[in-house]
Amino acid sequence: MKTKLIIFGITGDLSKRKLLPALRDIYATGEYKDLSVIGVSRREVDIPELLRSSLGSDDLAPKFGIVSMDLANAKDYLRLKDEVALADGEQALIYLSVPPSASTDIVEFLGQAGFNTDNVKLLFEKPFGFDLSSAREYLERVGKYFKEEQIYRIDHYAAKEIAQQLITLRADAENHQHHWSNESIAAVEVIASETIGVEDRAVFYEQTGALRDFLQGHLLQIMALVLMPVEPDFDLETLPERRAEALKFMQPARPDKAARAQYENYGEEVGNPGSLTETFAQLELESKDPKWTGVPLHVTTGKALDKKRSLVAIHYKDGSEEIFDEDKAQPTDGRKLDAYERVLLEAINGHKALFTSADEVLRAWEIVAPVQETWAMNDQPLKLYQPGSTIDAVLSA
Repeated sequence: MKTKLIIFGITGDLSKRKLLPALRDIYATGEYKDLSVIGVSRREVDIPELLRSSLGSDDLAPKFGIVSMDLANAKDYLRLKDEVALADGEQALIYLSVPPSASTDIVEFLGQAGFNTDNVKLLFEKPFGFDLSSAREYLERVGKYFKEEQIYRIDHYAAKEIAQQLITLRADAENHQHHWSNESIAAVEVIASETIGVEDRAVFYEQTGALRDFLQGHLLQIMALVLMPVEPDFDLETLPERRAEALKFMQPARPDKAARAQYENYGEEVGNPGSLTETFAQLELESKDPKWTGVPLHVTTGKALDKKRSLVAIHYKDGSEEIFDEDKAQPTDGRKLDAYERVLLEAINGHKALFTSADEVLRAWEIVAPVQETWAMNDQPLKLYQPGSTIDAVLSA
């Protein structure tokens, strides 16, 4: 099917670092000759220069077009619709690579312009709200104009090789050497750590912090892949429902089993001395699913730590362990795809298994809500840790 990919925010950091390189790799396969790209920007853009700055070459310039528009002007959305000019048998993917605060306004303008026909798909970047109430509002505003089957909520961690490895294992769980439940598993850890600090994301990070930036979305999604109910050879398109089922059994996080901290000099780095934004967060969760009761479930993330890693650690009662490490994961489909390449390909082909459902969004916010609310009311200085610390050192500081 001929596909027109419309990228709002094509000159932004995400587009230049992730989307454009992913598109280069997609075009390199030679399988998507009917894919064209239309960038949306508030200003005129030199496409060849944009591609050279991101990719080192402007070879793909013939595949790209640009539309300059005022994102707050309803008439400009009518003009955009006319310029895209979808014909029968074509589809449009609208990728909102813009701040979350702007995305729902854009969606409403698109809907009011009639740019919400069945051959249009919306791709959203997280976060999907900033707490439970804002998530509900986001879902309601988007749902006013677009059906759930048209909405592709991106959690790029679900598209990483580590997630694909878990899915493959769960699909063949009966042949696994250990029974995948509390009969043989003593504890589960999901860890995402970075050696860098917040760098150029200071404004965004001050508004979110580690709990909302990583734990609420990325790591709960990965934990849900571990806990989800399966049977051999299940249909991959049922993954969102299975993850939602796992999250339903997961109990709201207990503040007394949560930890947070901040790396030294963070406040000065972001221009807000005394900031109470956490750069490290850990939750110990539990599931009421009879297959998982009694198994501690740890999700941990932090910046400026000793190692960059994304992993799932399964600790068995017999003393053994199994580690699923993104850096060591083998390709599951012939070659190792970048997460954003996989996201775009799945959306083009209409596969929703990797994307977050509305039920998952709400339940994830419900799980972290008690900790989020408790931390918001606590005005005591955060525990500090030195950049380069281990997770254990942060927890014991």
